[in-house]
Amino acid sequence: MNSQPQTKTSVALTVVTTVFFLWGFVTVLNDILVPHLKALFELNYTQTMLIQFTFFSAYFLMSIPSSRILARVGYQNSIVAGLAVMGLGALLFYPAAAVKSYAVFLGALWVLASGITLLQVAANPYVAQLGAPGGASSRLNLAQAFNSLGTTIAPYLGGILILSATAGHADASAVQLPYVVIGLTLFLLAFGVSRFHLPALPDIEEHPGTALTDSIWKHRHLVLGTIGIFIYVGAEVSIGSFLVNYFTQPNIGGMTERAAAGYVSFYWGGAMLGRFIGSALLREMSPGKVLGGAALAASLLLCCTVATSGPVAMWSVIAVGFFNSVMFPTIFTLGIAELGPLTAKGSSLLIMAIVGGAILPVLQGVLADSIGIHMAFLMPAICYLYIVYYGFSGSKITRHAKAA
Repeated sequence: MNSQPQTKTSVALTVVTTVFFLWGFVTVLNDILVPHLKALFELNYTQTMLIQFTFFSAYFLMSIPSSRILARVGYQNSIVAGLAVMGLGALLFYPAAAVKSYAVFLGALWVLASGITLLQVAANPYVAQLGAPGGASSRLNLAQAFNSLGTTIAPYLGGILILSATAGHADASAVQLPYVVIGLTLFLLAFGVSRFHLPALPDIEEHPGTALTDSIWKHRHLVLGTIGIFIYVGAEVSIGSFLVNYFTQPNIGGMTERAAAGYVSFYWGGAMLGRFIGSALLREMSPGKVLGGAALAASLLLCCTVATSGPVAMWSVIAVGFFNSVMFPTIFTLGIAELGPLTAKGSSLLIMAIVGGAILPVLQGVLADSIGIHMAFLMPAICYLYIVYYGFSGSKITRHAKAA
């Protein structure tokens, strides 16, 4: 009797998971753009982090407009629109490279990130609510595992196509073909999703014109989760952005940028492996305990990389990726738990907090310029301690929030 709805749910999850894969692939290409544009425009670390600042500031500026679009057109149309905007942003890399303008590159990144923001606001809660509430963290970790598959492949391909295309001489045109292909792929996927019927989720949909008496600010677990997303994404992006330059240091890896880009894939590959394992683990264990334990391990590994050098320092920071794996999807599902029709607004608030990826990498860039790239990893080590608190305590739903 229930096989047909379950089949529709499984197919819908597969379709949306494809979207997760592509936005993961596109997002982590920034880690390859950082050293490429740094060399191309002769930037210092602080100036280079404007790449991440521009990209992730779009999450802050576009999250509320995205939630309004979601309330007006629904989850499926929002996903289609997000893919189309992403496609446009990717195609803008062609003229940016043609005029060799850092400002135009940053503008293209902002458009690309605006499309991803709409996707994040719509797709994350959709996957979380596409089934039994008890399996929300497990489902979102599974979808995010395919997001991590994209982040694992992207540094390797980006290193081959972008960093090594000019044999040590940075060339703006190296980004043109990869991003044109990405743009066309995104438009094709947008068309495909538009032709597919995704199941509606009336329990979490906000209908235009309907007055909501509850407020998202009354939900402590959501507010603290928003801070958690800000800190987690900032820490994760800070680490990923510096890996190529970190691994080329003589006392760490002493390798070329192309070789270092290959090792960045191990960092994101650990996140992919961890999400598949985490998806299974979260069916048996409390999401809060899994989150707190993973954050504690990540903090200790970063302290290890700061205190050591050579292979130990290199593999310690790579291993952080494995423990990063469960953090975003678990914080997200804990944050939107039991919000009902406020889910879209709660989702937009959590996605807005991804702006941490714009702010904290710049701070780490300042630290790298002042105290060295090695010691700068103390900043994300401290950040993960807040995630430890949120997992073990801050994520619990208060009696007041349940009543609301």
